[in-house]
Amino acid sequence: MVNWNIISGIMIISSPILFSMIAFPDSIAWSWNEGRGGYFFALVFVAAELIGLKLVISRKRLLAVIPMAVLTIVYLISLEYGLRDYIVESATQFDVQLIYSWTWMWDFIVMAIFVVVALSVFFGKRWIRIAPAGPIFLTGTAIILSLDAFFPYDTLGPLQYIVPYFVQANVWVITLLDLGTAIARDNVMFLRGDHGSMALQVFWPSAGVHSIIIFSLVIGAFMLKMNIPRNRKVGYFILGIIGTITVNLIRIFSLSWYALKVTTDPVAWEEYHKIAGEIMFLPWLFAFILVVVLIESRRLKKSESQSQTN
Repeated sequence: MVNWNIISGIMIISSPILFSMIAFPDSIAWSWNEGRGGYFFALVFVAAELIGLKLVISRKRLLAVIPMAVLTIVYLISLEYGLRDYIVESATQFDVQLIYSWTWMWDFIVMAIFVVVALSVFFGKRWIRIAPAGPIFLTGTAIILSLDAFFPYDTLGPLQYIVPYFVQANVWVITLLDLGTAIARDNVMFLRGDHGSMALQVFWPSAGVHSIIIFSLVIGAFMLKMNIPRNRKVGYFILGIIGTITVNLIRIFSLSWYALKVTTDPVAWEEYHKIAGEIMFLPWLFAFILVVVLIESRRLKKSESQSQTN
């Protein structure tokens, strides 16, 4: 039986995100630091965690969140009528280095606040165990954008530390597969392939370090709500981190392959670079969570059938 209370709650939470996608489709870019593409994935997280719940949300609570949704929509509209210009101008007061990351950061902060407040109204403190993934994804993205805004490129040492190792591993794979000439020097790769030479300087966002952080936050919240032994939670978490690092290595390799075999034109390469990370990381994140759910669901059914037999 359909729980219309939950469906109504999902629709109210979804309304600002759906509005932004319909009213401002150009803002839904899939690069992590150049648009609101993350809104869509946060919405999927919220819907996936709420659909199927048998909890009842009172009509009073549902109605209480509607004005908050309207205010969030008003914020999105205001950006088109001068508010975004004000946010851009304010960047100089805070010594912001990357303006785009600064402006998109506020979009994710506002949406994270709205989703957290909405879930709190619906479920009280229980929301942390009921539907944490969406808010954590939005908050994590806002944090990463803030780091990118204030500490761009390689200025944030701890996040940049592992990048040279990623670069060395990528050069080793290129040489092994004989795809061209590749030389590593710190965080720079010098490539020569079918279309000429290209030097790629890899910073922590391009290496996917941000995806490791976001994955850790989301999967940590997901493990928190699962009723399974702690050692299995730790095992899943470690496997997920290893998988995310592998996906990032594949991403760097794909960027190198694109320069070696497709084009060294900076404009064309940059277009591919903008989407290469998220089209690999986000499907991996969803796939990993789905596999964990399927495995644990089967284990639970097997355990229940055995207990009934005994």
